[in-house]
Amino acid sequence: MNNRLPPAWAKHIKSGPVSKPSAPALRPGLPQANPSKPDTRAQSDDLLLKQAYDHQQAKRPKQAQDLCLQVLARTPNHPRALYIMGTVCLGHDDELALQYLARAVAEEPRNAYYHLSMGEAYVKVGEHSPAIEHMRYALELQPDLVVALCALGSTYVESDKPDLALPIYEKALKIAPDHPEIRVGLANALSSVGRMDEAAACLKQAIERRIDLPGAYYHLVQTRKFTNEPPELHSILRELGNAKLGPDGARLLHHAAGKVLNDLKRYDEAFDHFRKGKRASQPFDIDRYRRWVDALIEVFTPGLFAAAGHSFGNPSEVPVFVVGMPRSGTTLTEQILASHPDVYGAGELAKLGRVANAIGLKPSLAGKLNGIVDSITPELSKTLATEHLSYLAKRSATALRIVDKMPHNFELIGLIGLLFPKARIIHCRRDAVDNCVSCFVLPFNSYHSYSNDLRTLGLYYREYDRLMRHWNEVLPGRIFENRYETLVDDQEAQSRRLIDCIGLPWDDACLRFFDKEGSVTTPSRWQVRQPIYKTSVKRWKNYENEIQPLIEALGDLADI
Repeated sequence: MNNRLPPAWAKHIKSGPVSKPSAPALRPGLPQANPSKPDTRAQSDDLLLKQAYDHQQAKRPKQAQDLCLQVLARTPNHPRALYIMGTVCLGHDDELALQYLARAVAEEPRNAYYHLSMGEAYVKVGEHSPAIEHMRYALELQPDLVVALCALGSTYVESDKPDLALPIYEKALKIAPDHPEIRVGLANALSSVGRMDEAAACLKQAIERRIDLPGAYYHLVQTRKFTNEPPELHSILRELGNAKLGPDGARLLHHAAGKVLNDLKRYDEAFDHFRKGKRASQPFDIDRYRRWVDALIEVFTPGLFAAAGHSFGNPSEVPVFVVGMPRSGTTLTEQILASHPDVYGAGELAKLGRVANAIGLKPSLAGKLNGIVDSITPELSKTLATEHLSYLAKRSATALRIVDKMPHNFELIGLIGLLFPKARIIHCRRDAVDNCVSCFVLPFNSYHSYSNDLRTLGLYYREYDRLMRHWNEVLPGRIFENRYETLVDDQEAQSRRLIDCIGLPWDDACLRFFDKEGSVTTPSRWQVRQPIYKTSVKRWKNYENEIQPLIEALGDLADI
């Protein structure tokens, strides 16, 4: 929704000058009262902002930002310029988006759209409590604002409160039964609490009404395994021929077709659709990523951790970090752990990454990493650790262990080692080819653009493997390796090892993780509602002829 601007935007732009209202406007898109004499600067600002909006809609963020900055240079607190800047930054620089949107809210504190976008920005950085607060306030201002209802419902699901999402979506459905976001969102909420049949029925209703067809078809085919060709496949292929279909819709439909064809064991056809689903994606700079891994290995040395000793961080044993490549079993691992009565599964938390960005621990500053890490003093490490524990306590104040399953925290194990010297780190590892193929056949967002090309994906995996080997060398004994194949081969034995790893007594509830109530929002949400199955082991052999670029890039890591 980061390209969303409120209704009547064009009308506002054409309305001419804008003066500062005596009472705050309820919507940024509504025209303000005109002064008796036109304000040339206000008219010019409006024209520039209309152009900025057009650039934003055309996915030209740099041009949109440049025009907004022109307006802000002469009108520093122009609320709509701040708002557009914030929405443009969403998904690219979420911290900067928060800053711009906070300024917009300060200028027009009773603007529902500004609060809604502020909430969306907080979701992006993993801060669900303030996100919910801003979305609820937006709904106080405009109770029937459907986009805010959908955003609030989605945030409740992400924050492990799917039961609160259901009435929100039901209210939205009564207001706008054909709104494109409602039924798919409601289906996700239902599936998050394990009500799969109702989720499927909801998606079928969306399809009957031709509402968000790509999203509805994609999620619908995930709800079951097909043994006979379903009528949905013909419908999906027909929709792929629609000349009006955009690239995002085509991506989802190709992946939906691929999933059905894979179930039917028509593997060549399936992989052709998966490949087509990746075509429009942006390339990934593997050389830049390699420099980032080089820097992490160079800076985080055994000597660094020896020097830190016991003077850094917090000795709490509450945090548990489950890391690894996406699709390596992180969700399954978290579900097993969180089935223990003393463990809370917090899902994929953005908090550690946000801390890393704040102190400069990010790929764009790889060349300066040595100085950045040197700036982490014992006092700063203790402060950051304490803040992180407070953040976790908001998820659960009573759990003895709180699990953060953000896979890409594997890049930040060095920071974990400094902040939490006693935290458990569980590394989920899976057969390299299986893992990469599983990534390739999913429509990941742009953060995972390394998965859009088979050769690049293999090279990325090699960098991940190189970094994990380094962490094991510099933090010996700190990282428990949880092999996916071992887990599915002997669930009870490996589950007992996992619980022992986090220092808790065994509980038989961990064997029935699929009965656990709670929200699951990752692509694995359908699978973790079932007992462990072994059909994903060596799945790559179904596509062996199609994935040679991947196998070649993996080199000796490919177990063939």
